[in-house]
Amino acid sequence: MSETLLSLVAFAPLVLAGILLLGLNLPARLAMPIVFIVTALIGLFAWDMTLNRVLASSFQGLILTGAILWIIFGAILLLNTLKHSGAITAIRTGFSGISPDRRVQAVIVAWLFGCFIEGASGFGTPAAVAAPLLVALGFPALGAVMIGMMIQSTPVSFGAVGTPIVVGVSGGLNKSGISEQLAAQGSNWDVFYQLITSEVAITHAIVGLFMPLFMCMMLTRFFGKNKSWTEGLAVAPFAIFAGLAFVLPYAAAGVFLGPEFPSMIGALVGLAIVVPAAKAGFLMPKTPWTFADPKDWPAEWMGKLEIKMDQIAGKMPMSGVKAWTPYVLLAAILVASRVSPEIKGFFTSFLSFGWSNILGEEGISGAIQPLYLPGGIMVMVVAITYFLHQMKFGELKAALNESSRTLLGAGFVLIFTIPMVRILINSGVNAADLPSMPVAMAQLVSEAVGGIYPLFAPLVGGLGAFIAGSNTVSNLMLSQFQFSVGELLGISSAMLVALQAVGAAAGNMIAIHNVVAASATVGLLGREGRTLRMTIIPTIYYFLFAGIIGLIAIYGLGIADPLLGQ
Repeated sequence: MSETLLSLVAFAPLVLAGILLLGLNLPARLAMPIVFIVTALIGLFAWDMTLNRVLASSFQGLILTGAILWIIFGAILLLNTLKHSGAITAIRTGFSGISPDRRVQAVIVAWLFGCFIEGASGFGTPAAVAAPLLVALGFPALGAVMIGMMIQSTPVSFGAVGTPIVVGVSGGLNKSGISEQLAAQGSNWDVFYQLITSEVAITHAIVGLFMPLFMCMMLTRFFGKNKSWTEGLAVAPFAIFAGLAFVLPYAAAGVFLGPEFPSMIGALVGLAIVVPAAKAGFLMPKTPWTFADPKDWPAEWMGKLEIKMDQIAGKMPMSGVKAWTPYVLLAAILVASRVSPEIKGFFTSFLSFGWSNILGEEGISGAIQPLYLPGGIMVMVVAITYFLHQMKFGELKAALNESSRTLLGAGFVLIFTIPMVRILINSGVNAADLPSMPVAMAQLVSEAVGGIYPLFAPLVGGLGAFIAGSNTVSNLMLSQFQFSVGELLGISSAMLVALQAVGAAAGNMIAIHNVVAASATVGLLGREGRTLRMTIIPTIYYFLFAGIIGLIAIYGLGIADPLLGQ
């Protein structure tokens, strides 16, 4: 088999996923089991892997799936607990009186609060939380969904307490093989991993600085009486101020603390700075902007659900401080567990499950540390919240039931997706002495595109997210491919993996299941195409700007990484 044909065969699982999910419109629960089976067959018969290695890779994938499902469960459980305790209602109410200007409301409520929800929960929850809140404040349903989807960009790489990096990038790379290469250069995995995290944070911070302004311009262009871009541009001083208030602490957290914190810390600091500034009139536009009278709105703007700001039945109004306390606790415990060696040691050693050299296959291992993973810390915060917010057991039970149903939906797809990815990554050990499938893919791409490839790296990540509906899954599928392209081109593999993560985050703005989820919360199902035609505009901006940053960083600034011995 020729090298070109071999590379095309390696691409087959990803192409098949695209055909089934997009071309045939199959749900992921049907498509991904088929893709997994095809990947296993390619590994066995085209790549000459042993059955034992395919099985070991699948078991490794299942262990990783357990880790990511634990994080998803903790994130969704915390959000649902706060919903039933009345905390989310209190948080919403606190936003309602800041400014009558709809552009300012979009920046504070959608961007800053939405970025915090993404950092704490991830998995599409910001749009699902922000869209109903915006409708409750008087936004048209279609506009609320569009704004909600634009949140799915800068904070997403560090969403759900860093899951797309902690699980996606780490699980998507051949950690043992890369660690050996790094050791030969006098470096180690932790240095390389932090380098990727820092480059993701800095790239996002540069591109994301202008997202609040872009959000305002999209709002006035598509939902204003005058259909004007310039009415959104008029709020530029405030929007850029809000952007800086978020991205500066966001980037600093990524560089100095790691992947769990940027979105949460950036949003918390941003809210603490921007909300008081807005109340004081700092950089406020001279003329408040609002929508036309609702009776003049087109029917397609309107949702079928009436969203109200009422307190949950039987609940006394909760103070904003009390409502925010669980999120502050989450941030504090996470920081302590990552920064303090003693606390980290306790969390990692107290409870741990692992399997080294699975089925005797050297280098294929997996482990779960339930307390150290963000899921365990979020469950701890839920337990504290139960008493802090004086909840009834029935309310906690309802939150558990809702979270479990969400977990079952995500779990079935991941049970097939992540083992498929591990087969791809572990295919480099085979009887035919072939390179791994991601390396074979990279060879074809590097020959076809050449040195300009960094411009396209974010687009590749974004297409993965569009197909899979998830930044994390895109990183799992494509990180090793991006890494291998970097090696073949002799440029920074860390930067290409970072561009992968950035592009996969932006791809969430056009991920169909995210649009469906956000639309459902405001009774707008069936109009996803209209939303996608709008959100493709900021998505293209993100891909292009990130790609240009990649080219400048690699060829203009000459950045490298430990694997290049520099």
